[in-house]
Parts: sequence; C-alpha cells; structure tokens
Amino acid sequence: MRMGQLILNGADLQLSRLSKLGDPLERLNAAINWEMFRAKLWKLTRKDDYTKGGRPAFDVILMFKIALLQYWNNISDDSAEYLINCRLDWQRFLGMELGEKSPDAKTIWLFKETLGETGMRELFDLFNEKLVRAGVITHKGSLIDATFVDVPRQRNSREDNKTIKEGRIPDSWEKPENAAMFNQKDTDARWAKKGNETHYGYKDHAKVDKDSKIIVDFTVTAASRHDVTEFEGLIDINDKEAWLDAGYASEEHVARILKAFPGIILHICEKGQKNKPLTEEQKASNREKSHIRARVEHVFGYITRFMGGISIRTIGISRATRQICGMNLAYNMRRVAFLVAAKKSPAIS
Repeated sequence: MRMGQLILNGADLQLSRLSKLGDPLERLNAAINWEMFRAKLWKLTRKDDYTKGGRPAFDVILMFKIALLQYWNNISDDSAEYLINCRLDWQRFLGMELGEKSPDAKTIWLFKETLGETGMRELFDLFNEKLVRAGVITHKGSLIDATFVDVPRQRNSREDNKTIKEGRIPDSWEKPENAAMFNQKDTDARWAKKGNETHYGYKDHAKVDKDSKIIVDFTVTAASRHDVTEFEGLIDINDKEAWLDAGYASEEHVARILKAFPGIILHICEKGQKNKPLTEEQKASNREKSHIRARVEHVFGYITRFMGGISIRTIGISRATRQICGMNLAYNMRRVAFLVAAKKSPAIS
C-alpha cells in the first residue's frame, strides 16, 4: 500500500499549477485595484470608535471579496465558509495565508446586512464611475431589457395571495403563534408568466452599454411588473441611442422620453397588428435592431451559465435589491477582467 507523502511547499506547487491552467480569480486580481473600495467599505460597514475592545474585525476588502465569490458562484453563507477553508485559489484571491482563520457564515451574513441595499448600490456606482473614466463604458448606445430573478416558491392559499396582491398581510400570518412562519414569507415577490414559463420573485431591469456589455444601471421590481413601466426611468442624459424590443413600444412612454431627451434615437422593434402585418422593410429593420439588442441577452446568458443562475434566496424586496445589485456588480467585474486581459489594458483603479 502506497502511503501519501507530505510535499514541502505543496500549496505553492498546487497554486502554480492553477496559474498555468488559467485561474480566473488571478485575472480578477490583476484587472482590479481593490483598494478603490476601501474608504467606501469602511464608511459603510465599520463603526468609528473601537476603543471599547472586542474581537478585531476582518479586513473590509476581504469581506467584500467573499461576498463577490458568493455572487460569482450563487452560494449560501454556509457554503462560502466551507469553500474558503478548502479551496486554495479562493484563499489566494482573498489574500489569506494557508491555515489563517477565516470569517464564519454569521460574520459573512452580518457584513452583507450591514452593507445593505444602499451600500451595495454605492459600490456599484463607484465601480462604474471608474469604468467611465477608464473609457470602458462609452455611452455610445444603451441596450435595455429585463430578466426574471427567481426566489424559492411559497405555497400560499388563493385567499392569502389575493390579500398580498392588494398590498395587505393575511390576518392569520400576524398572529403571535405564526411569527416564525411569517418571518419566512415574502410579501414583495410576485408570480408572473411569460410564454410557457412561470416565475416567482423579482425582475432585474437592466441598461447595458452597447460597446462594453457592462451593466450601467438597473432597477428591481416584483416579477409581475411590466418592462415598459421601468425603461423610462433607466434613460438619462448620457444616452445617445437606445435599443429595445417590441414590448417597450408604448407611444405614451416613447413620447415622454423624446420630450425629456429630444436628441435621443430610439431603436424599437415594430410589432405587427391584426390586418396590418409588418412589411418586408419593417422585418429587415427589426432583424437589424434585434442583432444589436441581442448583446443584452449575452449578459443574462453569462450570469445564467457561468454564475450559478439568476436566482436568490433572500426574503423581501430590500434584500432582493441588494443581492441583484451585487450580482450585477459581480458580472461587471468578470466582464472587466476579460476586457482588460483581451486589450492588455492597465488595471482599473
């Protein structure tokens, strides 16, 4: 029977092999100067006075990068704690030494709770400001679309669902003996159907930069919210052109956009109507618009395929917004790492 041998500097040898194979986390560390986030993270998550003692807090950059690892892999706090302790590439990405104590699941949860919806959005905006200055985001054109973000489905009665849709909470849920159950109920998520697919949860309404495929803005709503009601708020003075599918072709909304931003060019796919089918010229125009607009689908497709799917496990729209914001930011960072490597550009800082 062959006995295993302890190899001196075995961890370094293993990491060297991972580097040769192309460690994506190494590319991220090379593409992004994480120190750009330190001041903002400290302000958002740390108290001013530590004179009363207590355990030293983990580094804010370390905690932020752990949250990003969760978004890139769509994993829970418990899974994150386990994987940090067993994966060398994660420890290297986090700047940890082999055997160094890592945050537990409760510490990871508390960091994200402290950061909150507002804090995560500030980090998203900060990173995008850096991308504008670096010339990554060009604002030469915007692509607008939405995707469903599923949450665990809840089995409520029809009466309960009707009450929730009316903006009220079922009386039985508020009884003291049902407090534990009520804490697990999401009264903000909604059911929605698209084609043959049924979804329960929220929507990520995203505006994507045409040239870079970076998410430059977004809003989060219940899944039942129609896309056309959100795109108006995503258009701003920086938009010169915008590509949208036929679902956004509301004359009322388009008129308000053109009034607020007279110089904008809207490329909206046209819809055929009863007894008035599209002409060949309109069909050709739609194909051209769809070819460009399809780049926004690449964004959602990447998150679905390479980031563990577009789903979350939180309760309530505030936490959902934080998670979706983190997912969008994490995607942007992955995209930037690819662009920096492809163009051999300097790191974003």
